[in-house]
Amino acid sequence: MSKTNPAFMSGVPELLVLRLLTRDEMYGYELVKAIRNTTLESITLAEGVVYPVLHNLEAKGMLRSREVEANGRSRVYYKTTAKGKRRLKELLKEWDRVSGGINAALGDTYA
Repeated sequence: MSKTNPAFMSGVPELLVLRLLTRDEMYGYELVKAIRNTTLESITLAEGVVYPVLHNLEAKGMLRSREVEANGRSRVYYKTTAKGKRRLKELLKEWDRVSGGINAALGDTYA
């Protein structure tokens, strides 16, 4: 498996975290695995990338968290707030704009 190219990753962790947490409430490591699985292993984000994103989004009011006891361990589950869903819409519009521009520039060269 190849590593994720950092040059392509600006803003992608925030986008993926918000998208996945809009679908389901998850704890950090579960989210790390979900990113890897839903991107068909083309994007692998370490916990050291995901947890700062989670904490930053929570501090901005875009995520809410709750602590749950599971198997004698405490896990913090995250879910997107209304503010986070609005931010996700903004990021998706930007993603569509940028990816559309890249596809237009590349044309058939990558087919």
